[in-house]
Amino acid sequence: MAAPQVHHLFHHPIADHSFSADRKTLAVARDNTVELYSSNGSRFALNDELRGHDKLITGVDIAPNSGKIVTCSQDRNAYVWEPSNGSWRPTLVLLRINRAATCVRWSPNEAKFAVGSGARVAAVCYFEEENDWWVSKHLKKPLRSTVTSVAWHPNSVLVALGSTDGHARVLSAFIKGVDERPAPSVWGERLPFNTICGEFLNQTAGMSISHVHLLQSRQEANNMQVGSRVLPSALLEMPSPSSVTTRP
Repeated sequence: MAAPQVHHLFHHPIADHSFSADRKTLAVARDNTVELYSSNGSRFALNDELRGHDKLITGVDIAPNSGKIVTCSQDRNAYVWEPSNGSWRPTLVLLRINRAATCVRWSPNEAKFAVGSGARVAAVCYFEEENDWWVSKHLKKPLRSTVTSVAWHPNSVLVALGSTDGHARVLSAFIKGVDERPAPSVWGERLPFNTICGEFLNQTAGMSISHVHLLQSRQEANNMQVGSRVLPSALLEMPSPSSVTTRP
């Protein structure tokens, strides 16, 4: 196994970061700017900056295949950045939320992305070809607090959301005309938008979920890893739709 590499960039807090698929580009959310670093031999050097948000950027993600970058911010908006003639062309995405956006992740097929927020909703955004713009559709129930973490199932339909109320939930983000209907799995068979496929509570009162991951095995993600900023991660196992086991 290759030895780990350590690169010193700066002394400053960051909200999020993302690597390109080839690990040659690093996007860092710093204040209201995303700094793009490129691998230059043995080090990363600042190559470009993405400016458009007017408040703190809280999430950034680089699509592994297309290279598009999505950002979200406390200004309640998102941008999709596409390479264009040596620079980056931003497209504004109206999230229709009344609180700050908190996190963002591309779906594996890169046709959608999900944005968590302090508005007790998660915005699922997709591109409408006929209108030539990005639109959003909200996952609402049963969310009751700020969404702090987002993770996608490999089928690009199911999405896991972690919240400050200590819950981790798996919901359907199926968009008609965008997604192919997924095969039946332990998470369910018919999965219209906002179907609740799983809901799990962190038993420590008041403990926010800081990260969620749908773990992939043999092209299926039947397990979910959840964790807080204080306690170790737990693995939630889904052997069947009606039984759930938890182990640290």
